[in-house]
Amino acid sequence: MIFTFFLIVYILIGIFIVIRLLLNGMRPTKTLAWLLVIFTIPVGGMFLYLMLGRNRRKNKLFRLKKTAKTSTYLEKAREHHSPITIHEYKEHQKLISLITQNSYFAPCSGNSLKLLKNGEATFQAIFEALKNAKYSIHLEYYIFEEGELTTNLFELFRNKIQQGVKIRIIYDGIGSLSLGKKYIRKLQNIGVEIHRFLPIRFGKFLTSINYRNHRKIIVIDNEIAFTGGINVSDKYVKGDADLGIWHDMHLQLTGPIVHSLQAVFVLDWYFITNNDEILDPTYFSILKKTGASTSQIVHSGPDADFSAAQQLFFSMINEAKDYVYITNPYIIPGESILDALKVAALSGVDVRLMLSENSDGKIVRWCVRSYFERLLQAEVKIYLFPEGFLHSKTIVSDDTVSSVGTANLDIRSFEQNYEVNAVIYDDLFAITLKNDFLNDCDKSIQLNYNTFVKRPWTDKLKEGVAKIFSPIL
Repeated sequence: MIFTFFLIVYILIGIFIVIRLLLNGMRPTKTLAWLLVIFTIPVGGMFLYLMLGRNRRKNKLFRLKKTAKTSTYLEKAREHHSPITIHEYKEHQKLISLITQNSYFAPCSGNSLKLLKNGEATFQAIFEALKNAKYSIHLEYYIFEEGELTTNLFELFRNKIQQGVKIRIIYDGIGSLSLGKKYIRKLQNIGVEIHRFLPIRFGKFLTSINYRNHRKIIVIDNEIAFTGGINVSDKYVKGDADLGIWHDMHLQLTGPIVHSLQAVFVLDWYFITNNDEILDPTYFSILKKTGASTSQIVHSGPDADFSAAQQLFFSMINEAKDYVYITNPYIIPGESILDALKVAALSGVDVRLMLSENSDGKIVRWCVRSYFERLLQAEVKIYLFPEGFLHSKTIVSDDTVSSVGTANLDIRSFEQNYEVNAVIYDDLFAITLKNDFLNDCDKSIQLNYNTFVKRPWTDKLKEGVAKIFSPIL
């Protein structure tokens, strides 16, 4: 009798999930795959779907709280931009319009951007800026990992709190899982406001565990900002036992563009705390032009109508006429980006991908490599960087446009993570990034199609198995 009852409940839940799958408008192949999982893995298949399969863009479960205050705040952010004349950037008009529609922020001129390569240069610039903070320090990181860096940050924060500086920190509930309660309490005891983004809680475990905040943002006094691929972790300076030094790219930004990064942090803070004090428009000030760069901020997440990160990469690849160079550690592109890369290369565009030869996960390594044969066949050039672990996330095209940020070229960044990228419409910056890429090419191993296709069948098997997990990597 009890067995019959649970069987009926199980069937009813299964029918309910099937109806949701059909209503959510997934791709037919994805819908079929989830149906097979649900009905071939008793109970476990349903839990997998609830954790990993639901369409957040359809359900809007994590939509940010839109109120009159958030609308006013965003309008203020836009008012403080230095507007550009669109005809000056006619060749990128579609890209600019796309980003503005998806991420709200229009491009603005008058910015100064400094490219920071690797951890030592990045943290030197960050600590120098933090020491000069007068009013506020806002930090948002996927990984906030205890070590020498966090010890030094604590001492700096204590001094700044005593000087009356307001400090707010957001850290991801999964990425910073190792961050100890003792360290958090120490920060709170000196007056730092620190909150987790989507912490693991029993009641919300199935609905939130797969949706992470992958952003890396620092905004100081709303005048100087940092973003890019580097987390707060000693491995970017000292390396780790398995992979050595982690190589990465970061950006230091000043000028009106800082308002856009500040707004991303502020909305995330409001989402977490529900405290609207931070939405006060008086936080804004007129930021002087500090340089000649025109920039635009792209923020993307599962609560948006479209994947701004995916569409950014797709548009930049499609717009490329001469070349497009991409550095990214996790290239698990999905069919649309895969086709864009192949079409560009077959059309005569010099398409190059640079990845780390080493990997921080075996499944990820084989999944990434499962796409190599199809890309090489289409004349996409692939380079493997042999030193340490290459974690940079950059794209540059045609000596005119480039992007540095947090988004990987994978399904997780496109569909499940909160990401942020800076797009730079600046010829000199693009050329600098291109030359750095080409220098790294000289240090790297270029794959050859004819050689790669002869790899052992065991490697092909590993690639095929790993590729099954591509939606959740």
